[in-house]
Amino acid sequence: MLEPLSPTQQYEARRWLQLGVLALAIAGLFAILLVLSRSPGMERFFPWIDFFRTALVVHVDQSVLIWSLAMAGVIWSLAGVPQGPVGLRRLALGLTLTGTLGIALSAFIGEGMPLMNNYVPVLQRPLFFISLGLVGIGVALRLALLLLRIRPADLSADQTGLVNVVALTVAVACAMAIGVLLYTWLHLPAELDGVAYYEYLFWGAGHVLQFAYTQMLLLAWLLLLAAGGVRIPLSPRLLNGLLLLGLLPILWTFVIYLNHAPVSAGMRIAHTRLMQYGGGIPAIPVGLLVLYALFKNRQAAAPAQSPLRLALWFSLLLFASGGLLAMLIRGVNTVIPAHYHGSIVGVTLALMGFAYLLLPALGYARVEGRLATAQPIVYGVGQMLHIGGLAFSGFLGVQRKTAGAAQGLESIQAKLAMGVVGIGGLLAVIGGILFVWIMLRAFWEGPDVQTLDDQAPSPGSSRSR
Repeated sequence: MLEPLSPTQQYEARRWLQLGVLALAIAGLFAILLVLSRSPGMERFFPWIDFFRTALVVHVDQSVLIWSLAMAGVIWSLAGVPQGPVGLRRLALGLTLTGTLGIALSAFIGEGMPLMNNYVPVLQRPLFFISLGLVGIGVALRLALLLLRIRPADLSADQTGLVNVVALTVAVACAMAIGVLLYTWLHLPAELDGVAYYEYLFWGAGHVLQFAYTQMLLLAWLLLLAAGGVRIPLSPRLLNGLLLLGLLPILWTFVIYLNHAPVSAGMRIAHTRLMQYGGGIPAIPVGLLVLYALFKNRQAAAPAQSPLRLALWFSLLLFASGGLLAMLIRGVNTVIPAHYHGSIVGVTLALMGFAYLLLPALGYARVEGRLATAQPIVYGVGQMLHIGGLAFSGFLGVQRKTAGAAQGLESIQAKLAMGVVGIGGLLAVIGGILFVWIMLRAFWEGPDVQTLDDQAPSPGSSRSR
């Protein structure tokens, strides 16, 4: 379980968590707008240029990029190390929040076209780029405050050390992603523009960020497992060592750019291969240990632990499915989005469970009851149907990033598969809305002052750093 947190840690972690939930709420709103914009007769209410893809850009950036980075901010806040002036940490959070709101607002301001490049799709509008820059600066400032203060002694073999190790690896991955982004930007040819420009710009950085997300996933798995009273058969020191192995694929990025130009097919292939084979270095052994511990302790979870245990199980299933599908990619078809939806949603579900776990530590009421238990089931089942339909469609030859007649749904099998994709997507949206509702309800009720007082360390405690 998590160590007691200082009042400053609690405040900062609450704010980053609220930012993450805000990003998911914005993403959910734009998911609804996506559906409405495709409905007959609604075009007069959506006069903006290509509003469907505009809404899709904002949805993707909020639900993947900002949600994940906000949860990284939560983990950095939980790390038991000195982290610089409180004012600078709040500035980092304020910049990220301002950028988050600006990205949402940019869907309605300006006339630049949306571009559906990988990892960070963009709107070619000044407000969007300014807002995205603010998010980047805010996150960079926050991770710098951690990296400048963390010491080898902070990577101890206890539970606090576990959080610190992951906080360090996530910060290193994010710093590497920022470095790759700037290096690529400086070397982009002047004649490159449009989708190709942003595809190359974000390709390397986007791949590196996946290693940060994987480290966050592993921390969430281990803490969710421990919350149910289950321990993995490995000493804390060896477990921390496994998590530190997550730095290897991050540092291999240097090798890629020593051997390949930032704008080259070789660079793209190298990053793809690194993600395929490097991401499993810590994930496979830790995932197998978690599964072993779960099967060895098969007693039913207590009602209060059901949402946490269900989030853990569905996260394991989705992340493993995404990894397996990565090995089955042949050509440019819908197996590719099936793979990354499985992997990304596996991370998202783990972080949802992690958010539920954090609420009592941050002074909020514990999440329990039928709605909280149903949420990971609805979300998890919906996403399994979604990626299953996409994968089957890909095996039938349906190409990715196509819609309508361009999909070539001539066989009954292809039509049924894409129907399953739609049903699964709808269930997933409902599951996402349920999560946001549960979290907003907890935030609205506010933290319990008595709980915060009970958890606050004494003035001489090392936790008050």
